[in-house]
Amino acid sequence: MELRPILSALLRNKTGPILVALQVALSLAILANALHIVNERREKVARPTGLSDEAATFYFTVRNLNSDGPEQMLATIKRETEVLRAVPGVASAAYVTQMPVSGSGSNNSVALDRRQERESAIASMYISGDSLVKTFGLKIVEGRDFLPQELVDVNENTSRELPKQLIISKALADKLWPGGSAIGKTMYFGTGEEALDTQIVGVVERLQSAHAETGERGEFSAIVPARVYGQPGALYALRAEPGQRDRVMKEAEAALRKSSATPMILEAKTVEEDRKNRYRADVALSWMLITVSVLLLLITCSGIVGMASLWVTQRRKQIGVRRALGARKIDILRYFIAENFMITSAGVFGGVLLGVGLNHLLVSKLEMARLPFVYLAGGAIVFWALGILAAYGPAWRAASTSPALATRST
Repeated sequence: MELRPILSALLRNKTGPILVALQVALSLAILANALHIVNERREKVARPTGLSDEAATFYFTVRNLNSDGPEQMLATIKRETEVLRAVPGVASAAYVTQMPVSGSGSNNSVALDRRQERESAIASMYISGDSLVKTFGLKIVEGRDFLPQELVDVNENTSRELPKQLIISKALADKLWPGGSAIGKTMYFGTGEEALDTQIVGVVERLQSAHAETGERGEFSAIVPARVYGQPGALYALRAEPGQRDRVMKEAEAALRKSSATPMILEAKTVEEDRKNRYRADVALSWMLITVSVLLLLITCSGIVGMASLWVTQRRKQIGVRRALGARKIDILRYFIAENFMITSAGVFGGVLLGVGLNHLLVSKLEMARLPFVYLAGGAIVFWALGILAAYGPAWRAASTSPALATRST
C-alpha cells in the first residue's frame, strides 16, 4: 500500500489528526509515569520489616501513674518484662525503645571516623536490654547475637555512655563497608571528639526503621544492648505463638494491670496496624493513580474511536466510488487502519518524549527512580493496538456498504 496518498490526505485536513496525536501523546506520558509511581508505591508497601512473623508481633506502651525514682523504674521494667513472658502463648518478650514502621522513634548519625565533617548515614536506634534478635525473629547473616553480659542497664539521666557492642542491619553494613565484612569494625555515633565508639558484633538481614523512610535510609538500623531507664513510660514488644496473638494481647494486658499496685496508662498495638497506618497514603495514592489511568485510557480510546468514525462517515462517497471501481473490502480496511496507525504513531513518539521529560522533572523534584523504558514500550503497544481496533469497526462497516448506497446523495 502506498503511504504517500494517506499522508497527503492527512495534511489537507490536519486539525483532527493533530488533536488525536496530542491526546495519545499526553495519555502515554501520563500513563507511563503514573503506572511507574504505582509500582514503586506497591513495592514500598510490600517491603518486609525483618520481623519473622509480623502477624504475631505486637507491643504495649505503658506508663505507670506513680512517682517512682529511676531505680524503682528499672525494677518495674524488669518485673513487667517477666510478667509478660509468663503469659501462656508468649514466644518472646523484650523491653525496647521503638518499633519498626511505628512512626515514632529516634535516629542517630553514624560515622566511620570521628574526624569526619559529615556523618556517613542516619540509623534508626533500637535500644533494648533483651534479645531483639529472639523477640523480633531477626535473621543474623554475619556475626552473632549479644552475649548476656553485654546487655547492660543505663540511667539516661546520669549517663550518655552506650555499650561497646552493636548489631546493625545489612543495608547499613553495606553502606558503611561496601563489599567487605562489618564484623569487628568500629563505628561512631556522631562526629567530633565526643562521638561514641562501638564495635560491630552482628549483622541482621533486615530491620526496617521506625519511620520506614523511602529509599535505603528506611533500612538503616542499629540495635544497642542497653536497658535505658530514668524517664516515665516503657515499651514492650511481644511475639505470640502463631494464631494466638489476639488472645495473648488480652491476657498480657490483664496480667500487666494486675501486676501493678498503681493505675497505668496502657496502649496495645500490632505491627500490622502500624504497617497499615504508615502506608495508608501510599495505598490511597496508588488507587487514585490507577483510577485516573483507567479513566484517561477510556477517554483516549473514545476520542480515537469517535474521530475514526467521523472520518469514515465524511468519506462515505469516496469509499463507494472506490468500491465501484473495484476496490475490495480489505483494501478499504487497510487504508483506514494504516491512516489511524500513522496518527497513533505520531502520538506515541511524542508521548515517549513527553514521558521522559515528565519523569526527569519528577526525578529532580521528588527524588523518584528513573522511568524504565518498558513502561513506555508497553504503553506504545497499547496505543497502537487501540488505534488499530478503533479504526477497524467503522472502516469495516463502511467497506461493507454497497457502492450504490454509499454514493447516493442525501
